[in-house]
Amino acid sequence: MSTTANGNDSKKFKGDIRGPGAPSRVIHIRKLPNDVTESEVISLGLPFGDATNLLMLKAKNQAFLEMNSEEAAQNMVGYYSTVMPFIRNHPIYVQFSNHKELKTDNSPNQERAQAALRALSVSHVDPTAVAPSTVLRVVVENLLYPVNLDALCQIFSRFGTVLRIIVFTKNSQFQALLQYPDGASAQAAKLSLDGQNIYNGCCTLRINFSKLTSLNVKYNNEKSRDFTRPDLPSGDSQPVMEHPPMATAFTPGIISASPYAGATHAFPPTFTLQPAGLTVPTLPGALASLSLPGTRLGFSPIPAGHCVLLVSNLNPERVTPHCLFILFGVYGDVMRVKILFNKKENALVQMSDSTQAQLAMSHLNGQRLHGKPLRITLSKHTSVQLPREGHEDQGLTKDYSNSPLHRFKKPGSKNYSNIFPPSATLHLSNIPPSVVEDDLKLLFSSSGSMVKAFKFFQKDHKMALIQMGSVEEAIESLIEFHNHDLGENHHLRVSFSKSSI
Repeated sequence: MSTTANGNDSKKFKGDIRGPGAPSRVIHIRKLPNDVTESEVISLGLPFGDATNLLMLKAKNQAFLEMNSEEAAQNMVGYYSTVMPFIRNHPIYVQFSNHKELKTDNSPNQERAQAALRALSVSHVDPTAVAPSTVLRVVVENLLYPVNLDALCQIFSRFGTVLRIIVFTKNSQFQALLQYPDGASAQAAKLSLDGQNIYNGCCTLRINFSKLTSLNVKYNNEKSRDFTRPDLPSGDSQPVMEHPPMATAFTPGIISASPYAGATHAFPPTFTLQPAGLTVPTLPGALASLSLPGTRLGFSPIPAGHCVLLVSNLNPERVTPHCLFILFGVYGDVMRVKILFNKKENALVQMSDSTQAQLAMSHLNGQRLHGKPLRITLSKHTSVQLPREGHEDQGLTKDYSNSPLHRFKKPGSKNYSNIFPPSATLHLSNIPPSVVEDDLKLLFSSSGSMVKAFKFFQKDHKMALIQMGSVEEAIESLIEFHNHDLGENHHLRVSFSKSSI
């Protein structure tokens, strides 16, 4: 087969009928919605590099996107193999094409594609156009979910190195000032991000050039940061290491220090341009997809209403609905859990919304539970059915919709700010005054796990950090000891910590 895709007669062009193959700069994208736009397709590739060509096969609901390098294409296919991309709530399939390059004609369709490519590629921002300032003023409107300094850094780093950033609340609005080293970066960020939603339908970015020419940052903490001065003190604000609020959507794989090769402090490679906002994992929407014109910044969202996860590769000897309820409950409110009767290594977990489902999937997929790595995908089911009366299933299906252990019942709960990937260090809270370090170390080692370190918070002995021997031990300890009765009407709260001891 020819290695060049020719767009002269797209009606005859069959596309690639095969699974992912050898790496190529050309990406084959399938199952696109009928009304998809060129911008939406291009935005799938934006977090990984510039797109250099596009061939739309709308009659077949397919497209071919050519990236500027094979590395960018590999990062894109690798990322979407673990995080399902969505456009307008349709799951999209992404794989390498057989073709090594795209050759396209000058038809009206191609002219439209080329115009979209020029408009959306960061490198096409005119560097000679003088930006009024290197400092941007960012206002986040309709703030339904927490957004913080770290999340904004991840988003804005896509367009250049963020030198300094300050976040604050003014006129009851969450705002930020952010400085780039050059006007071109500021210009590119403003063009691409102004009017986008960080999360589906909310947290809208309004961006203007600031009258300031530079930012003066005195402290490095959760309110301000100067990346050129790592020596700055943290000031009197909360200690930076103790759980700086992390926007729910930007979590482990959603926003990591370097989610893919070549990223600086890059950000969740899943924008999905839609004419209205950035697409981030539906908050998680996380992490978290930058959908340029689309739905949320960060990572492709799970379609609304899709809140059931299929969890596989479980240890059938040890797994219970309760243990999945507690573990997945770190990332959202679990409504129902069903362990499959005939295949007990599989379970369905229903979260309260699609955002929380995305969060749980992005944080827990691949983590080890009871000696086996979890495999988590979106289920085709929209809800978990309870057994009919008189048809008991040995306790394999549980309804937790009225559980008092839900962490996120209250809108804007501070628990949204403390969502972190699984780690060997656990954050403990609600510790009564009579419980001392040795009590907690003894408790956490009672299940056979190793306690490597322990530290009470200096200012508040109701909270502590405890470091287990491994992430897997920490996961099992969280499942076992979250809500453990410590006496004096105190039930221990356990979550994953961003800090280590």
